[in-house]
Amino acid sequence: MCGLCLRTFFIYIWRCSPISTKDMQINEDINIREVRVVGPESEPIGMMSSQKALEMAYNQGLDLVLIAPQATPPVCRIMDYGKFRFEKDKREKEARKKQQVVEVKEIQLSCRIDVHDFETKLNHAKKFLNEGNKVRVVLRFKGREMAHTQIGLETITKFKDACSELGTVDKTPILDGRFMSVIINPIKTK
Repeated sequence: MCGLCLRTFFIYIWRCSPISTKDMQINEDINIREVRVVGPESEPIGMMSSQKALEMAYNQGLDLVLIAPQATPPVCRIMDYGKFRFEKDKREKEARKKQQVVEVKEIQLSCRIDVHDFETKLNHAKKFLNEGNKVRVVLRFKGREMAHTQIGLETITKFKDACSELGTVDKTPILDGRFMSVIINPIKTK
């Protein structure tokens, strides 16, 4: 075996460590006859066979990665795939950190709620809205209270008016069976 072939063989063994490639084809997985090759510094190298491009990548100790399979001809880039995956995962993790998850908290009321209980539920709703969560206000009708839904509507209107400085309501209260509900969205602060 000549020195170049032996070197290519050892580089091949060294570079073929198991790497997760769910979204990209790398090295020997590329089964395309002719590709456009881009270098490690994003400089265009030109058109060549995938075997020649793979050999060029191995000689530099890097991987050949298919980055645009839908292009005509497909585009491959010579790069360190492990480093690329690490940086991509790092960017995704950073994006997840900055992402804010909005939860929907639920407050349950009744038609015959007392003043102190109403104030307590209102304070809970204000706390949830300050944290940036949505609040779903549900009023449950019991027994013959279904005949007086306007009392429930007044209670919910009073509740949403008390929360108006911290949240807004997109839709009017909805009656669904024995429940009347409304969702209060927090006001975005800059």
